[in-house]
This record gives sequence, C-alpha cells and structure tokens, in this order.
Amino acid sequence: MKYTDLAYRLPRPPRRHILHFEVEIDDAVAALARKLPDGALVLDAGAGEGQYRRYFARHRYCGVDLGVGDTAWDYSRLDTVGDLSALPFRSGVFDGALHIVTIEHLTDPARALSEIARTLAPGATLLIAAPQDWEVHQAPHDYFRYTRYGLAHLLGKAGFDAVEIRASGGYFRLLARRLLNGLQFFSSGIRWVWFIPAALLVAPAAILLPFLDFLDRDKNFTLGYLCWARKTERL
Repeated sequence: MKYTDLAYRLPRPPRRHILHFEVEIDDAVAALARKLPDGALVLDAGAGEGQYRRYFARHRYCGVDLGVGDTAWDYSRLDTVGDLSALPFRSGVFDGALHIVTIEHLTDPARALSEIARTLAPGATLLIAAPQDWEVHQAPHDYFRYTRYGLAHLLGKAGFDAVEIRASGGYFRLLARRLLNGLQFFSSGIRWVWFIPAALLVAPAAILLPFLDFLDRDKNFTLGYLCWARKTERL
C-alpha cells in the first residue's frame, strides 16, 4: 500500500498537511461546483474514474476521457470516451469545466485547450490542476510539466483569460513530499525490512518541513499549479 493511500484515510487536517496538492485540488473543485447554478452543464475533461462527479450532484456532469491512462482504472462510468483534442460536443454548450492533472498526458495540449474553450459558453470558468515537479505516472502517457508562464501562454492562445494561477506550496512542501516518495523504494521484497527504519528517519522531517514553507515566497519550487481561467467574452 502506498503512503498516499494511508494518508487519504487520515482526518482532514493531517491529510491536508501531507497531501497538500490533492486536498487543494478537492477544495478548488468544490469551489467551482458552488459557483455554478443548479442544473449547469459541467465538462470534466480528463475525468478518469470520475472521482469529482460527487461534487456536482446539483448539476449535469459530463465526464470525458480517452480511457487509456491507467490499465487498473475503471472507465465504465465515463459519460463519453473521446479525445480531448476533438470533443464531440456543440460549441458553447458547457457552463463550466475542470481539467484536473490531465494536461501533462496530452500530446497536443494547445489543441485540447482550444477544444475545451470552443465547447464553453462565453464567460464560463475552467479550473486546471497541472503538475510542475511530479514523478512520471501513467507511463508511457506522460509528456509534459508546466510553469505558470507556460499555462498562461497556452490559455491565452486557446481563448481564455487567466484569472489566477497559484502554486500549490513551495520548496519545503515539495521537499517533504519527495522524502515521503522515497518510501516507495522500501515497499517490496526483502526491502520491507528497511521500511520502518526509513519511515522513522523520513517522517519527522516530512512533518516539520511544511511549516517552513512561508520562507519560499516566490514558490518557484512547487508540486504544481491551480489555475482559474475564464473563456473570453470578446468576439
């Protein structure tokens, strides 16, 4: 079992401390859901197993994914299996969209963002969570990492105004996360013998380091970004 699986079982405050990026993503998705009126049509572009569907019980949720990222995932609950670079929807039909930890898996992110913009109504909100310093995952479908400037560039070309691009933690949260990631190297075979000593060595630093994150004001070292964008209303 991964340490992240264990952390998800913790109460919210310690879970936020350990899985800061994931909990901030959940908060942002919940905030998007609160902003949308009842009955709004919402596009989850890169929905995976549809883990964010639960936030949109008052809305008309549409989860779209190509369904190839993780062979262990259950894609049966998707509303549409499709390519984000060629969405099978009319223009301007969605009232909001989320695109969560998916943009790194797209071979043509600019085209996909343009397609998302096409399907959104003018003024509609798009929420993106994008990794910057993150391990390779869902290989071989893992292609890019993003800075705040790269995201702003892609969004501008696609027809969005970037309202906010915010780093999810800085250097010390990143360092804590990387220390915890190291435990995976002691989680199989005979190396299990070293797991508890490694955890005892790593855990205190991983718990304390995030309290120093206020020292990194620029947040140029970060796990990733949360980005709020609005489809331009200009013609």
